[in-house]
Amino acid sequence: MTESAKNTVTQETPLPKTYAPVEVEARRYEVWVSEGRFKAADDSDREPYAIVIPPPNVTGQLHLGHALNHTLIDTMTRRARMQGSEALFLPGTDHAGIATQNVVERKISQDEGVSRHDLGREAFVDKVWEWKDVYHERITSQMKKIGDGVDWDRERFTLDDGLSNAVITIFKQLYDDGLIYRAGRIINWCPRCMTALSEMEVEHQEDAGELVSMRYGDGDASIVVATTRLETMLGDTAVAVHPDDERYRHLLGTTVEVPFTGRRIPIVADAHVDPEFGTGAVKVTPAHDPNDFAIGQRHGLESILIMDERGTITAHGPFQGLDRFEARSAIAAALRAEGRIVAEKRPYMHAVGHCERCDTTVEPRLSKQWFVKVERLAKSAGDAVRSGETKIHPPEMEKRFFSWVDNLLDWCISRQLWWGHRIPIWYGPNGEEVCVGPGESAPEGYVQDPDVLDTWFSSALWPFSTLGWPDQTPALEKFYPTSALITGWDILPFWVVRMMMFGTYAMGKAPFADVMLHGLVRDANGKKMSKSSGNGIDPLDVVDEYGADALRFMLARDATPGADGIASLQLAELSRNFCNKLWNGTRFALMSGATVEGDLPSDPSLIDRWILSRLSRTVEGVDAHLEQYEFAKAMDLLYHFAWDDVFDWYLELTKPVLAEGGQRAEDTRRIIGHVFDQLLRLLHPVIPFVTEELWLTLTGTEDRGDSLTVAAWPVPAGADDEAERLVGALQHLVTEVRRFRSDQGVKPSQPVPARISGLAAAGLADQEPLVRALVRLEAEAEGFEPTAELAVSDQVTVGLDTSGTIDVAAERARLEKALKVAEKELAGTTGKLGNEAFLAKAPDAVVDKIKARKATAEADIARVTAQLDQLS
Repeated sequence: MTESAKNTVTQETPLPKTYAPVEVEARRYEVWVSEGRFKAADDSDREPYAIVIPPPNVTGQLHLGHALNHTLIDTMTRRARMQGSEALFLPGTDHAGIATQNVVERKISQDEGVSRHDLGREAFVDKVWEWKDVYHERITSQMKKIGDGVDWDRERFTLDDGLSNAVITIFKQLYDDGLIYRAGRIINWCPRCMTALSEMEVEHQEDAGELVSMRYGDGDASIVVATTRLETMLGDTAVAVHPDDERYRHLLGTTVEVPFTGRRIPIVADAHVDPEFGTGAVKVTPAHDPNDFAIGQRHGLESILIMDERGTITAHGPFQGLDRFEARSAIAAALRAEGRIVAEKRPYMHAVGHCERCDTTVEPRLSKQWFVKVERLAKSAGDAVRSGETKIHPPEMEKRFFSWVDNLLDWCISRQLWWGHRIPIWYGPNGEEVCVGPGESAPEGYVQDPDVLDTWFSSALWPFSTLGWPDQTPALEKFYPTSALITGWDILPFWVVRMMMFGTYAMGKAPFADVMLHGLVRDANGKKMSKSSGNGIDPLDVVDEYGADALRFMLARDATPGADGIASLQLAELSRNFCNKLWNGTRFALMSGATVEGDLPSDPSLIDRWILSRLSRTVEGVDAHLEQYEFAKAMDLLYHFAWDDVFDWYLELTKPVLAEGGQRAEDTRRIIGHVFDQLLRLLHPVIPFVTEELWLTLTGTEDRGDSLTVAAWPVPAGADDEAERLVGALQHLVTEVRRFRSDQGVKPSQPVPARISGLAAAGLADQEPLVRALVRLEAEAEGFEPTAELAVSDQVTVGLDTSGTIDVAAERARLEKALKVAEKELAGTTGKLGNEAFLAKAPDAVVDKIKARKATAEADIARVTAQLDQLS
């Protein structure tokens, strides 16, 4: 090696020996923001690419689901920016009506010993704004910490002035179009949150309750009904049977007395009743059950509310003042005492609705609320997907989308809260009703509706209200419809469907070209993460321990459309190891003299042609996968290209070339620089911090104001099939010789005399010096006699003389011991597979594992026996 080559191989690099994320991430993010790297221009001529953030609750904190969303969105927008698009990742937060109000109510109760009613509406809302201002800074700092490349100048909040104006505007438009109305309906009521809930805010769980059958009336005029909510009998106004049920035909038109009330109620015929279920007779409580309400409407029955908003019984009688569940037990005891209970079943497993916010059992109750008439809106949303205007990824999720959008019930949008957008309806002294739009005033003496809108109402406007609607702003013109929505499938009905409805209604176009629905983040055992289970992982803890890039790579590497992902600290550590490997590999490349200066060599070596081909295929594959939101496949491709092709093989294959020096070495240094330049660009969208630090050092362009955030995205340069075939053969040759040496107990550093035959026929004649250097094979001397012949392929054979390199007796003893172990394993597995009784009981998976173990044992026996023969 020349003196110059020696110096080049050991060049100094400003990169520290180890990567310390804490010393890089905050510094790099601050520079990006200060230099405006994430700002999007409304007036550029670049192709727009926009994704709006699924707004996290302003008073919450980021969990792994948020971190996954943000990582995937950031990956796509960073890549689009590098591809030359005007890329916008629009940030913002949601006011989270019920959740935020609950938190602040608890706080003032604990700190000040007062309720919101003690403070009054205006003072309480001021308290919530103060809370919001404090916690808004927390969640935005968390977003910065994980590397969100958002345009902070465009940050929005669902209660800011612009979005509030949009909410009032669309409410009035819908109201004027007859698509918003007020009516008494059975709604889901949370006695804890003291507000109505939409169907989508109710989680149905299998609860262990009781099914009680009781008798109304006496003797031949009696009838037996069953219920799981015994307390609702206090509001019964009829008993219904099927009109064709002969068992009860004689009772139709008669009445029975409801116990403890003194009221007599009719027995009516209704086709809704299933005569095969239970006794075929059902109690009808129109004010506390949606099906009963419908029966009541058909038969003109009275609707009697028997409990208040807190779930306390208000019906006059012995149970007045009891909690609904206390009343259930008390009524059962009273009926039992009167001998009216016919049967009791406990436990009785059935689906019960729970408030998604506080887990309180939801109470269906009759209430006058505001609703959106969804039929026309839902049809437009569904048509956008059917026509291909919006594509859902994965396509199989379309079925889930249509199951919601084609079967939507009218949306209850009023909430009995103080924190939120107040409904813009005003009532006059004589019952007049007027909807007051932006810039309008209610008539003197009118009073505003006290309720606020469902939080999801403002969120449904998010893709266009955040861009300035109802004003026709340059941002709206540039970026709507947005390019994609990336979110979890679990909020498909809450948010995605509603944004599609409002987007098509207000804008005439669906809000997204693509909708990518990912699954939940689960633990290493596939279990859903939760605080109560103790298996949750705080993403900020991962960042502190392993770095933001490790968190992002872990999440992206398991993100597949429609499928749940896995996260664990072990996976975070593996991702951190990958970042470290990238750091060390780049550092080695720089110490080897890698450069990005000058044109690429016009006549690269076979090894350089191979890595350029592998790079081109990687670029092509990553692009194809990301276009389909197959993040896991893209990350896997990048991981194996970096780790296997570049670090394990290419850098190893170039060492002899670099050591030799000369023009070929200089050409290889230029190729190494190019490969690392392109690799860092490919990885930047998902692991931006470490790649920026490495790339700026590699290119030496930080002083010129360069940044990977705006560097050009790689494009495929074309594959070289011949180079990949030839280097594949070379890799196979090297791998087989190394395996043989290991099997023979030859130390890796020990040179072995060898004759390599057939390289010319394999097209590898000029690679013999490289092969010998990689596997420590000396040229054969005069009188060379191989102790072993290794047939690597149909063309290439390697004869090796290992006679002076190993302790034959010791190696024979080792191999004989290994042979006994393999023979014992073969005997055991053969015995089990020959046992008919065992095979009859064992699961298929167990049998398959034993078959695999048997096959492995057979292969081991053959391999070790061959090695023993070679020693002889």
